[in-house]
Amino acid sequence: MKYKILKAIDVSGLTFLAPIVRLATGEEPDVQIRAIMQMIVVPIVAFAVFVGLWSQLAPRHKTKSGEVPTPAVVWDAAQGIWTFHAREGDKETAYVLAGEQRESALMAAKDRLAEIDPLTELADRQVADAEQEKSAQVAELTAPLRTKLAVVSERYGADQAARKARWMERADRTAVSDTDARLALLGAWNEHDLRTREEREELKNLRAEIDTVGAQAFPALSAAQKAQTAIAEERQFLRKRIEVLTAYNRNEKARAGEQQLADLRSKYLQADGGAAMAGLAANIARTRTRVESIRESNYARPYTLPMQILRSLLCVFVGFLLGSLIAIPIGILCGLSPTFMAAMMPFIALFKPVSPIVWLPIALIVVGGFIPDPDDHWLINGFAGLPLVGWMKINPAFLASAITVALCSMWATMVNTALGVASIDDDHTNVARMLRLSARERLFRIVLPSALPLIFAGLRISLSVGWMVLIAAELLSSSEGIGKYVWDMFNNGASDSFAKMFVVVFVVGSIGLALDRIMIVFQRLVSFDGAPTAI
Repeated sequence: MKYKILKAIDVSGLTFLAPIVRLATGEEPDVQIRAIMQMIVVPIVAFAVFVGLWSQLAPRHKTKSGEVPTPAVVWDAAQGIWTFHAREGDKETAYVLAGEQRESALMAAKDRLAEIDPLTELADRQVADAEQEKSAQVAELTAPLRTKLAVVSERYGADQAARKARWMERADRTAVSDTDARLALLGAWNEHDLRTREEREELKNLRAEIDTVGAQAFPALSAAQKAQTAIAEERQFLRKRIEVLTAYNRNEKARAGEQQLADLRSKYLQADGGAAMAGLAANIARTRTRVESIRESNYARPYTLPMQILRSLLCVFVGFLLGSLIAIPIGILCGLSPTFMAAMMPFIALFKPVSPIVWLPIALIVVGGFIPDPDDHWLINGFAGLPLVGWMKINPAFLASAITVALCSMWATMVNTALGVASIDDDHTNVARMLRLSARERLFRIVLPSALPLIFAGLRISLSVGWMVLIAAELLSSSEGIGKYVWDMFNNGASDSFAKMFVVVFVVGSIGLALDRIMIVFQRLVSFDGAPTAI
């Protein structure tokens, strides 16, 4: 059992767990403890030091978007992102509820809203009290600075007036023909002007010091404002949920439409004259169409970060698959034929360094040429009808981003595949000749199995490159995904946008790490002793 576990750990790439298993079975405790300290404890301590330095240094740097968020602020932002996602899911569910379920959900929302009203008043009072306390503390801390500012400002004002008066007096006594005296006066004015600017700069620094004291974080006020914001957001959510369960509920809107349709039919049956009947008939047809549309409608849910993560993952896998389908066959041909390799080298050398920023506009134009009308195209409509990805609304921007991923990420797979095929042991080739295997049999029994370790090493690199390229592609193409989410946060100017961008940093890094671990598992599953696994 021990060796099976160790083998599984090795295949999964989680080698830092091996010393724990060995220690649990009593194998060389001293050696395993040292390995645990080196592979587990040291990285944890290093990350803790990083978080500590981040917590201390972040508030000291001011930007136009406020302070750099601390780890605590980033964690709060992550919780806010998930809360928003969950609440939008609740609204989507409420949109289609009917019968007792709708009544029960409506009652629960109203009860919770009634509970929040007194909490709102309490939170408002706590914020007001905290603001008064902060104002008192700021006034106490800045009182000496304000006194100094007033004294210095008055003194400098008097000094400037005196210097100017003395200069004017000298100017009045200076003859027009006395050039030297006038030049000396000009120098004196320059000295006065320089001294005046120095005094203004000193006053500016004093005011900035006062402003800095006033801008310092006040924990009690921050906590009160955080609680106030949380309550206000929940209250807004509950009110919107009640609206979705009542006036905006799909079944209620359809029921109201059916009642209106019944009234129109009744009026039609009692109408007198062809003109009146024609008008009512047209109105009945429009109402029937509207009711049918309501019954088929879905909640217009905005894209939340978890939804955009799923869309980005789909996009990167589409691009990765497309790139692999191009790169692996070409790589095999390059490995089998030096002539074909020579023919492909100029293209590899030319296109490999091209930035995704260059590929993306080209991909957008090309895709736009194939799909001039996205609302009426078989490919887009086909994606919309798929059960798991239909909600992602695949569009030309999505396809262009996937193509950009393919164009930027396929080169590592192509080169590694060519290397793997070209490095097949001569003994295997000789055996294939002796057995008189056909070209197809040599390919699938000798070439591909021998080259698989290096092929998967290339796929691993390509997937990592594709994940990095995707974020930039989505950002530039405005395709819904993580990249567009970052761009929206950069532009919307909300107080927590900066922190949400930090959340995305950890999300992108964690997903990239997970994808790399998955590819390592596949790479090791197809590797064998002595086989190369990476370039």
